[in-house]
Parts: sequence; structure tokens; C-alpha cells
Amino acid sequence: MGQELPADVLQHALTKAGVHPGDEVIVPSYGTSEVVQAVRQAGGLPVYVDIAPDTFCIDPGAVEAALTPRTSAIVPVHQFGHRADMARLSELADSRGLLLVPHAVQRSSSAETAVRQANAAFLTQRLNDVITPRVQPGAEHAFLQYVVRVPGNGRPDRDAFARTLRAKGVRCQVPVQTPVHRMPPFRRDVWLPETERAADECLSLPVEAGMSRRELQRVASSCNALGGLLQPA
Repeated sequence: MGQELPADVLQHALTKAGVHPGDEVIVPSYGTSEVVQAVRQAGGLPVYVDIAPDTFCIDPGAVEAALTPRTSAIVPVHQFGHRADMARLSELADSRGLLLVPHAVQRSSSAETAVRQANAAFLTQRLNDVITPRVQPGAEHAFLQYVVRVPGNGRPDRDAFARTLRAKGVRCQVPVQTPVHRMPPFRRDVWLPETERAADECLSLPVEAGMSRRELQRVASSCNALGGLLQPA
């Protein structure tokens, strides 16, 4: 599985790109704190913006709305293996003279990525009662995590769904428990509705390259068996 690069590597990239102390740097809150730590280490001021609900990546429209004369850079994150909308972000950065410094990941081999993509396609074809990942036209998705939305009443239903799956022996995890802007060391008083909704609804299901079709079918069957229990209010 690919892993996000450490904060000090991103901090070096930001400094080398030209981020100066006091500069505003636009970042997503949905994800790990690594990006915010790197911005702070570079002397920048993190500005949180919302995500696009279908990709979980930073929303270019939200980025544009957050720009001020003090903005110097944008840090997109290719969330869960889905590439951010780099075409729109590049156009926006170029038009405003901003730095664009993507948070890269350590990539897996192409063979492993292809297997994960095939496993993800297998689940997508068979899952009935969760909202499966969407891949934007022309975008790349390496499926470092296979993240679904559990319909219902948000966090309580998602957590109940996860507990039941684990009881059935299905490994699953909440990909983002707390958005960065609500973590005490990085707290900001901002309202990011799509970020909050994703934190309440999302669940990561296993699609590792070593999984057999039987194991994948067990994941799908276990999820589908819960469909009648958790429905939107």
C-alpha cells in the first residue's frame, strides 16, 4: 500500500517552492495532520477548505473561494489513491500566480496497483447498500483504500455497521476519525460540511492485492446482509 510522505519531506518541498513565513497555504482538513504540520514547519498559515463529495479530494471551487492576497500556495492531496483535480487546480494556480505543491505518496508497484483496482472493481459490482467509490472521468485511482459511505444517520449508523462487519471477521476501519480542523493542536472555527459528512459516513473496506476472490465475496456478502438494517432516516 502506498504511504503519505513524511511531514518533513513536504515541508522541504514547500520551502523550496517559495513558501515564506506568514504565507497562507490552502489545505484539506479531511485526511491526516501531516500536511498541516508541514505547512506550519515551513512557516505558513494553514487555511482549511472543503472536499469534493465524490472524490474526497480538495474542492477547486472551495479553494478559489478561500483565496486572499496572502495566499501563496495550494497543497492538494490525492486522497485514498484518487488523484485530485490537478487540471483545475493548475489552471487556478497559474491564473493567480500561486504555488501548487501536491502531497505525494510513495507509490506501489504497477502490478500491485492493478490488482487492487481489479479487487475494487469486484466489490463495486457486488455491493448493494453502501455508496461505492466514484472515479472521475480521466482521473486515476490507485485504491490505496477502498472507501464507501454507509447510508443512514451518520456516525452512529456507520459505527454500528463497522462493528457488525468486524464481528463477522471483515477487516474495516474509519479512514478519517476526526478532521484536522477539529483536532486540538490544529483547531480552527470553520464549517466544512462535506468534510464533516465524510468523517461521519465513510468506512474503508479491504482490497489488498493478496486477497482472494472468495475473501472479497465474503466482504461483499457481509455488507449486503446489513442492507435492510441501516437505511436513511
